[in-house]
Amino acid sequence: MKVKDVMSRSVRSVNPDTRIVEVASLMCLYRFHGLPVVDSDEKLVGIIAERDLLHSLFPKLDKLIAEGMHSVDLDKEMARYAEILGLKTEELMTPNPVTVDPEMHVLRAATVMVRHNFRRIPVTDEGRLVGMLSIGDVHKAIFQANVTSGLKGL
Repeated sequence: MKVKDVMSRSVRSVNPDTRIVEVASLMCLYRFHGLPVVDSDEKLVGIIAERDLLHSLFPKLDKLIAEGMHSVDLDKEMARYAEILGLKTEELMTPNPVTVDPEMHVLRAATVMVRHNFRRIPVTDEGRLVGMLSIGDVHKAIFQANVTSGLKGL
């Protein structure tokens, strides 16, 4: 069974110039945990995840070492989120993401996902985004293949 047989083909993506306020809105309204970032030719150039948006709110390690955790005003750090909303996606995205090929076996793709601790991964064909594969897609496909074959014997 190949990735192309089980991946989601209808994928919401953003471009590098998309404002973070739009990305955050999509994430919060539609419960997206991450979105692929594509250029005008649909080439995958990055991934923007919730953790990318929130990462800049965490106190920096050197500040924690120098001043200690007790000195950090977490409410003030949280209020900095408004500054992040004005940025562009390219400023926070992870460039050159790990991908899988549509012709790859689903278990090989699942291995890549597990190795990187991903729950979903972009599927690209010659650099162009063609779909997304989730661990749930893999599980559902394997379940259906096994249940279907098990029912034939009944």
